Amino acid sequence: MIIKAHKTLLLVFLVSVLISSCKNKKEENYVATVNWSFAQNYYKEHITTAIIYLDSLKQEGIDGGKTKFYFKKVRENFKMAEPFASYLNPEVGHRANGPALPFYKEDSGKILAPVGLQKIEESIYDKETILEDFNQEIYVTKGLFSVLKKNIIKRELNAHRFFIATHQQLFRIASLAISGFDTPVSHLGILETIISLESLELMYQNTIQSIIISKDKNLDKEFQTNILNAINFIKSNTDFNTFDRYTFTRDYLNPITRNWVKIRKTSNLWIPVKTEPFNFNAPTFFENDSFNLTYFTPPTNRNATIKQIQLGEKLFSDPALSANKKLACISCHLPEKGYSDGFSLNKDNKGDLLTRNAPTLINAAFQKSFFWDGRSRDLLDQISMVFKNKKEFNTDVHTFSNDILKDTTYLKLFKEAYNFVPKSNREVIRAISSYVSTLNGFNSKFDKNIRGEENTYTENEKNGYNLFMGKALCATCHFMPLTNGTVPPFFTETEKEVIGVPETKMNKKLDDDLGFYWVFKEDLHKGMFKTPTIRNAGITGPYMHNGVYETLEEVLNFYNLGGGAGLGFDLEHQTLPFDKLELTEQEQQDIIAFIESLTDNSVKDKK
Repeated sequence: MIIKAHKTLLLVFLVSVLISSCKNKKEENYVATVNWSFAQNYYKEHITTAIIYLDSLKQEGIDGGKTKFYFKKVRENFKMAEPFASYLNPEVGHRANGPALPFYKEDSGKILAPVGLQKIEESIYDKETILEDFNQEIYVTKGLFSVLKKNIIKRELNAHRFFIATHQQLFRIASLAISGFDTPVSHLGILETIISLESLELMYQNTIQSIIISKDKNLDKEFQTNILNAINFIKSNTDFNTFDRYTFTRDYLNPITRNWVKIRKTSNLWIPVKTEPFNFNAPTFFENDSFNLTYFTPPTNRNATIKQIQLGEKLFSDPALSANKKLACISCHLPEKGYSDGFSLNKDNKGDLLTRNAPTLINAAFQKSFFWDGRSRDLLDQISMVFKNKKEFNTDVHTFSNDILKDTTYLKLFKEAYNFVPKSNREVIRAISSYVSTLNGFNSKFDKNIRGEENTYTENEKNGYNLFMGKALCATCHFMPLTNGTVPPFFTETEKEVIGVPETKMNKKLDDDLGFYWVFKEDLHKGMFKTPTIRNAGITGPYMHNGVYETLEEVLNFYNLGGGAGLGFDLEHQTLPFDKLELTEQEQQDIIAFIESLTDNSVKDKK
């Protein structure tokens, strides 16, 4: 009987294995039959149509009766092709639909004239361009579109490319389309969001929907319902200045992104990679871990251990790292001040004033350039420059100060972190960089409310966010949700701007700090500085590169007047996307209320 029972169990086991194996093979075959050709042809056809409409736009001329109609059609078809087209060639995609500003080529030193959709838009709506230049703008943009089309034809769409491209397009909606970045003059971005959502649904229906239905019918239904709800919400008010971006993002876009993460997981078609800026498992773009820190970290310092971070935290506060043993990182970056120092200008190793304000280190890791003038490309280089600066640490990066080993705990910490006690400051800098990279804060009142975790947002804060993302045009430079100048959705560069900051808060004279100009000695860069984060601005004043403004009210007044040009300074290359904002006093206060809701200095409480 025992033998018979064992045989029966063995038979049941073998049958179950066979069924499971058949099921897995069936699922694998099912997944393998996903046909991406519809989506790829869709992207190709619409970039082709965009090119055709560019020809129509050229024939119509700069101020013809159907000029704006054809321009709108160009943009609509580009938006339909944009996910895959720009994913395949980010640089060309950005040139095709980037800011209408001159472009400096570092390799050749040449300055390229503004081109692309935003420049054509400016020419059509502002009517300050001659026909010859308008035709040239169309010619170059058509060339960019043609490059994008060739890539779409040449490179096959697959699950990897589809999910990354879709994630990028959803981010464009949250950060660029509804903020006016895409269409700063015509403000077509609100309506174009409908096109992006309709395209997403169409691509879903013709690629992976059948897989989702077979596994989770409710998810399929919920996703399509949420897209319809979002589209109907947009249609209820498409006015740029009064569109409720806060409600749209929290109650309509976030449910779509949550669905999309579940859809990707349910499809089992693609395992997310860590070579992209995003954490593809984050349900919204406003989570504490929505961004992939590894992407922003120099390759030589990725995957830091807890021991390396703990070592970096101790070194951060140690004045023994500086030549005169009086200056430490924490001297200018105080935890209780949001890792700034509360002064207009920080001090050098002799106690004299330096020329620039100490910025916050919270979320500093999420940048592609460092220092106010953007001269360093990563955090390791930034810290190295502080070590070498004669007015700061004044120490050689290649030597190691044995004075810090007078604190014998360092012997243990270095061995635990790097398995040896170093003979240069290389590991010291790596450890400090690893620690600074942990100073991240995305749990502000704003974040908790936009995620729907709490409902404590005031009408002033909500209105401030809508103004920040809309009428005030703040988010066209301070991109949400990082609110710094690192350009989404590729995050390969951090923008620098010329805004005309004055020498004093009396606003009478332009500051003589030339910023990024010193790198290439190019007039285009005079007075150009990196766009900083707005997060924690409520506790990290004074403001601007020279700390000229003590209050957020003064900052808002500066922008409301139109920056340096609005103050009467001669600024040929000012990059602000407006002349004067004409914000009321209440609107300025609402924006400040929003900015203050971005405060998250909780990292100091973890020490």
